[in-house]
Amino acid sequence: MTSPHRYTLTISCPDRAGIIAAVTGFIAQHGGFIVEASYHTDQETQQFFMRQEIQADSLPFSAAEFDTFFAPLAQEFAMRSQLTDSAIKKRLVLLVSQQDHCLNDLLHRWRSGELLVDIPCVISNHENLRSFVEWHGIPFHYVAMQDKAAGFARIAALFDAAQGDIMVLARFMQILPPALCSQYAGKIINIHHSFLPSFIGAKPYHQAHQRGVKLIGATCHYVSDELDAGPIIEQDTLRIDHADSIEDLVRYGRDIEKSVLARGLRYHVEDRVLICGNKTIVFR
Repeated sequence: MTSPHRYTLTISCPDRAGIIAAVTGFIAQHGGFIVEASYHTDQETQQFFMRQEIQADSLPFSAAEFDTFFAPLAQEFAMRSQLTDSAIKKRLVLLVSQQDHCLNDLLHRWRSGELLVDIPCVISNHENLRSFVEWHGIPFHYVAMQDKAAGFARIAALFDAAQGDIMVLARFMQILPPALCSQYAGKIINIHHSFLPSFIGAKPYHQAHQRGVKLIGATCHYVSDELDAGPIIEQDTLRIDHADSIEDLVRYGRDIEKSVLARGLRYHVEDRVLICGNKTIVFR
């Protein structure tokens, strides 16, 4: 079944009376049909967030022309707005090291039509997943990371050449440099194998086992220049007990990582995530 053609309008601006009426009035004035609407005000910052899905063929102008018509209203309310077209798939570049469970899960969702993106390439600092990726008909790029600066420069060049919209670290076991994080702020998604902010950095399951925790988890978050501290998109946990070994925790964790990354990525692809400082507003 073909998905309905929709535009998604996302807005953030200082909160004040009349924003919803102004935006919905603008859409109604042009014959637009709203099929989904979400709103939220962050009480700490007094920032207002909005997401509207609009039936594309109900408007008399294209997505490219929308900004021109909407500009006076956006200026009046000091809005940061974005309109995306469901007919244009986001381009997802996957980065992976040697563990393939998250990569395998995302490629399965992509092949089955559950994850509506284009995947122009997969980048890895190891060669062992080349044949698996190429079996899917996706270009595979090996990037040596002995020289970190050169390696990350190559990754940025490949991402730009692929016209990537999203860079997903599907268990890519390298710490990105601050310059790269800033260059693609809000465009890099990571899956961390712990329930952040606990157990940042390497070997979080080992850390969790040593602390004797009763819950383990995984966190999907945007990457920032502070290690494992970017805005969180999605999380989940699993109860464990004293009898579980480190190997058990790793095995359980793989399942959580896959589902959390898939949900977080889907929220991003569907423009359901708006960043508010170091937090996110997620319109599920």
